[in-house]
Amino acid sequence: MRLFRQLTLYMALAVGANAAFAADPATLSALREGDMRKLIIHPEVKPTSDKTFQLADGAGTATLADYQGKYVLLNFWATWCAPCRKEMPMLSELQDEFGGEDFEVLTLATGRNSPAGIQKFFDETGISNLPRHQDPRGAVAKEMAVFGLPMTMLLDRDGNEVARLRGDADWVSDSAKAIIKTLISDDASGS
Repeated sequence: MRLFRQLTLYMALAVGANAAFAADPATLSALREGDMRKLIIHPEVKPTSDKTFQLADGAGTATLADYQGKYVLLNFWATWCAPCRKEMPMLSELQDEFGGEDFEVLTLATGRNSPAGIQKFFDETGISNLPRHQDPRGAVAKEMAVFGLPMTMLLDRDGNEVARLRGDADWVSDSAKAIIKTLISDDASGS
């Protein structure tokens, strides 16, 4: 009887933990082509950092919890990172296409990146629609096991990590867009 109660509790917790991840991981995995094959889709959601980071232009601090309520593509990058320079315009384009109530691209410069250097990077790459937030001591990056740049995570509406990609990728590919559309539409339909 005790085993039955424990099994019932375990199943209830497992169902509750996965409730935030509306899209079926197998469905998302099937959409991965090209660079998106590097996207690791977690079978279960993972918690994210509760550490603070600095908002652009000295506007204060925030946490990832402040972005709950929408899907977030969280990109860790640095001004000295050549693959980040290649990838950032694609992230900007993704924000143009999908950004709004259901989705946001959140860029977080980790490590030593001066505000002036970040602004110069954005100016040189033609980025005007992404945040210039900073994780100067790498606290968020460390807690989220970022071991190289760029590193990109997809977060669900509850702020949990559902997928991760290490290195740069073509974020405006048909595959990347299909994954974003599936996340947003599956969640919106209440699946």
